[in-house]
Amino acid sequence: MQEHILEIKNLTKYYGKVKGVENLSLAIDGGEIFGFIGPNGAGKSTTIRSVMNLINKNSGTVKVCGKEFLRDDTETKRMIGYLPSEVFLYDDLTVGRIFDYHESFYAKQGDGKAIHERKCELVERLKLDESKMIEDLSLGNLKKTGIILALMHSPKLVIMDEPTSGLDPIIQNVFYELLLEERERGTAIFYSTHILSEISKICDRVGIIRNGELIKVEKTSELSDKNLTFVTVKSKDKKKIIDDLGVKPVSEDEEQIRFANTLPDDVLIKKLAAYKIDRILIEEATLEEMFMHYYTEE
Repeated sequence: MQEHILEIKNLTKYYGKVKGVENLSLAIDGGEIFGFIGPNGAGKSTTIRSVMNLINKNSGTVKVCGKEFLRDDTETKRMIGYLPSEVFLYDDLTVGRIFDYHESFYAKQGDGKAIHERKCELVERLKLDESKMIEDLSLGNLKKTGIILALMHSPKLVIMDEPTSGLDPIIQNVFYELLLEERERGTAIFYSTHILSEISKICDRVGIIRNGELIKVEKTSELSDKNLTFVTVKSKDKKKIIDDLGVKPVSEDEEQIRFANTLPDDVLIKKLAAYKIDRILIEEATLEEMFMHYYTEE
C-alpha cells in the first residue's frame, strides 16, 4: 500500500483555554491538491504552523512520507516547500541573494544545478526582478518571491497558506498553472485559503474546517453533486413554513424567505402544497453556497 505524503492524526492545539484546532486528522497523497478552507479564525493557520513545527502542538502526530516529522528533522524539511500567509525575509538582501542563499542549502546534496535552473524558470514565468531589494518589494512581488522559494527545490510536499493574496489576476493564473504542473509531477499540495472560488479551479479534494474542527472532507466534484438546493418562497404563510418545516432562512422579508434544502424536489413540493404559495423558485446551490451551508449549519 502506498504511503501518504502527508498524514495528520488527531492534531490538537490549544492556546491556554482557547481552542486552535482539535483532533484533526487528514491524509494527502502525491499528485493531489488538497484544499483546506474555512473563514478567518477557523484554525487553518494553526493547523499549518503545527504541522510545520513552528508552534508546539498539544497532541497528535504528523508524518511526511511515512516518517514522523519532528522539529529538528532537516532531512524531512528538505522535502517540503512552505509558503506562509505573510512572507518575511531579510530586508537588506536582493531577491537574487535570497535565492542564492536558498540554493546553498541543497548544494551539498548535488541538487544545486537543477534547483538553479528551476529557479530561473520560475522567475521568468512569474516576471520577478531579482535585482530588487526585499525591502522595496510590493506585496505581490514579495508573494512571488515566497512562491519561488517554496517550489524551486522540487519538494515532494508543498504547504501554502493564503498563497494568492497580493497577486494580480494574470499572475494568479500563472500560479494556478504551476500548481497543476506540480500535481502532474506527483507533488502533494496542501492549499489553505478562505477564497472559495480557488477551490473549484484547482483542488481535487477539500477539507472544511470550522471552529478548529474538520467538519467535512469531500472530492470537489462530489461536493458539487450533493443534493443541496436553495428555495425561495413567497407566501403569506411564511411564518408557518418556517415553524412547521424547521427551515433556517438565509434571507427573508415580510412575505418571502430563502432557505437551504436537502429534500428531493418532489418531497419538498408536497410539503409546501399544504400552504398558500404565491411564488416558488428552486435553484441548484453553487459551490460557494455549498461551503457557506457547511459554515453556518449547526
